[in-house]
Amino acid sequence: MKKLKNIISRFNKAKILVIGDLILDEYIWGQVERISPEAPVPVVWADRRTYVPGGAANVASNIRGLDAKVCLLGAVGSDANAKTLLSELKKRGIGTAGIFVEPKRHTTVKTRVIAGHQQMVRVDWEHTHALTAKLNSGIISFIRRNLDNFDAVIIEDYGKGVVNSSLLEEVIRLSHKDKKVVTVDPKEENFQYYRGVTSITPNRKELENAIRNLRIKDKTNSFHVHDDRLDTDKDIDLAASQIVKYLNLGSMLVTLGENGMRLFEKSGRTTHIPTVAQEVFDVSGAGDTVIATFTLSLSCDATSLEAAHIANFAAGIVVSKLGTAVTSRKELSERIALDKWMLSA
Repeated sequence: MKKLKNIISRFNKAKILVIGDLILDEYIWGQVERISPEAPVPVVWADRRTYVPGGAANVASNIRGLDAKVCLLGAVGSDANAKTLLSELKKRGIGTAGIFVEPKRHTTVKTRVIAGHQQMVRVDWEHTHALTAKLNSGIISFIRRNLDNFDAVIIEDYGKGVVNSSLLEEVIRLSHKDKKVVTVDPKEENFQYYRGVTSITPNRKELENAIRNLRIKDKTNSFHVHDDRLDTDKDIDLAASQIVKYLNLGSMLVTLGENGMRLFEKSGRTTHIPTVAQEVFDVSGAGDTVIATFTLSLSCDATSLEAAHIANFAAGIVVSKLGTAVTSRKELSERIALDKWMLSA
């Protein structure tokens, strides 16, 4: 516990670059008191609207909430939603020097209508086509010019067009050259491009889809999972260990919801980490919290296992809050002290 607290105490010295798909999370709050006469749906009487940075921007919010410095690298459209997102980022002290504008693109917005504590519907506005070659070159040039200023890089791949093979290849090459930590919150169809990163943090479903995609694309018969469904710990262990070896990863942290996490290390060690969540109100953005805290810990010289424990405590905090949420160093340290018995579980 003392070692984990020491790692957390150094968070404010770290500088993290977050690359990926930027999202604006919009929440419309209200109450339901009747059913619409037009269709069998509830009528929500809205009384307020709030905005929160989402996607890669939520990862940055989590890092900033833990007192580290962070800069975002990604793209938005030339629209009112981009202005709202940039305003929310500025409020949180998040660096926006790496945010590029693509005029023909929607700024990705996810609108959630909440009645009481219940999400009624979600509406998405987005474009998922690849960035223009000019914009992609601008992002890569930004990385080349600025990577020395950061202790670690997070790739947040939501499949909205920012992350691509040429971008990943250059980030991984430069990170190896400068011995930087580079982690990925993965998109299953892009797993083959993550070769050589420090760590990836898939959930169970992403791992299932990844093993299926890799088996189709791989011609060397490297994968010996009998079924694409990972229903048991044994299935997960086999799939994850094979991917760690195939992609030459330092580690893989698989998130399993109420079943906690499993950490797979290059050495062959596998560790199950039970959840510390006491009440679950909203899992939105929990994966963002995991990769933010995990990477931040690695950048402060934590081992993979120490970083996974800290990330597990952070995730347990944010799922107990409604909406896209973050935690703080103080809250995280207090939670570790409260649940210190988990460290020997």
